[in-house]
Amino acid sequence: MRSIRFATVAVATAALTLPLMAGTATADPSAGRKAVPHPHAKFDRLRAAAPEGFVVGTAVAGGGHHLEQDYPDPFTHDREYRKVLARQFSSVSPENQMKWDYIHPERDRYDFGQADAIVEFAERNKQVVRGHTLLWHSQNPAWLEEGDFSKAELRAILREHITTVVGRYAGRIQQWDVANEIFDDQGNLRTQDNIWIRELGPGIVADAFRWAHKADPKAKLFFNDYNVEGVNAKSDAYYALVQDLLEEGVPVDGFSVQGHLSTRYGFPGDLEDNLRRFDALGLETAVTELDVRMDLPESGVPTEAQEQKQADYYQRTLEACLAVDGCNSFTIWGFTDKYSWVPVFFEGEGFANVMTEDYVRKPAFYALRDTLKEAREEDCGKKDHGKGRKG
Repeated sequence: MRSIRFATVAVATAALTLPLMAGTATADPSAGRKAVPHPHAKFDRLRAAAPEGFVVGTAVAGGGHHLEQDYPDPFTHDREYRKVLARQFSSVSPENQMKWDYIHPERDRYDFGQADAIVEFAERNKQVVRGHTLLWHSQNPAWLEEGDFSKAELRAILREHITTVVGRYAGRIQQWDVANEIFDDQGNLRTQDNIWIRELGPGIVADAFRWAHKADPKAKLFFNDYNVEGVNAKSDAYYALVQDLLEEGVPVDGFSVQGHLSTRYGFPGDLEDNLRRFDALGLETAVTELDVRMDLPESGVPTEAQEQKQADYYQRTLEACLAVDGCNSFTIWGFTDKYSWVPVFFEGEGFANVMTEDYVRKPAFYALRDTLKEAREEDCGKKDHGKGRKG
C-alpha cells in the first residue's frame, strides 16, 4: 500500500492519558455513532495508529467565523475539545489564528497570543505544527486592503510580515502554507482579488517563498489550494508554475490539496495520480484541510448510507496519500461538528467531520483509524522482512 517513510516524527502518547468524555464510548465501530470501549486506550488514537513518520493532524478551531458564533473561543474555553485534540492528533494547524486579519490586525501591531498558545500546546503534546497562511487573497485586514500604499511599501509590508511571523516560530513549525489559493478554478492567477499579485505581479509569489526560507531554513514551504485534488486546469497551473520556480531555484518544498469534499459530487478518483506527479518533481505532498460535507435530511440526521459514503471519501483520500512516498502529512479540517465551518458557509450541508457535536465517533473516524493501522502493520512487516533477509 505504501513504502516506509524516511522522515521520523515522534508519536509518543504517554502524556495524553486524559479520558474522553463519558458519552463517547460503548460499542462496536460498526454501530455508526456509537463509540468503542476504552476511549483512552492507545489503539483508539489516530496518531498512535499511524505509520512511523506519518503525521495525522487537525485544524485548531478559533478566529474567523467562530467570533460570530454564540460560544466562546473553542481552543481557549473548551477543555474537552483540548483533550481530544491532544490525544488524537500528531499535527495541528491554526484554523484562522495565523491568518493576516488575526495575527496582524494593525499595520504596526501583531497579535501572537493565540498562535503562541497553539504552538506551545503542540510542543507540550509532542505534536508538529503547520503554519497557515502567509500570502492569500482572503481574510486580510482592512488597513491592508483599503490602504493607499505604493508598490514599494506593499512589498516591504509583505516581506516584513513573512520575516516576522515565520521568524518568530523558526524551528517550531514543520510546514508553512506560503502561497494559498493563488489560482482560480480555470487555472488563471488571481490578478484581481489577490492584492499581492494584482499590485506587485506574479513574481511576488517566488519572493514570498524566498523570504520564508530565509526566516526559517528548516521549515517546509508549500503551495496550498482547494479543487486541486484531481488532474484539472487548476492543478495543471500549479504543476507548470512549480516546474518554473524549481528551475529558478526558488525554495518550494511541497504541494498540498485541501480536500474540502462533498458527497454531492463524485470522489476525485485521480487524486493519487495527481499527488504522484508532484512527488515526481521532488516535492513533498500533503492533504491539509479534509472534510466531507453532505446534504442533510429535514430531520438533520444523516442516513446510514450517507455516513458510509462519507467514511468512504475519508478513507480513499487517506489511502491516496499513504500510497505516495512523499505524502507524510494528513490533516482533517476540524474533528467535531460542534465547531465546523461548513454549515456557516454551505447552506443545507453539514455533518462534515469525523465526530459529532458530542464527540461521538462516526464511521469516518473508524475508517481513518483502521486504514492507518493497516498501513502501519504493512510498514512493520516490510521492516521485519528486510531484517530477516539481512540475517
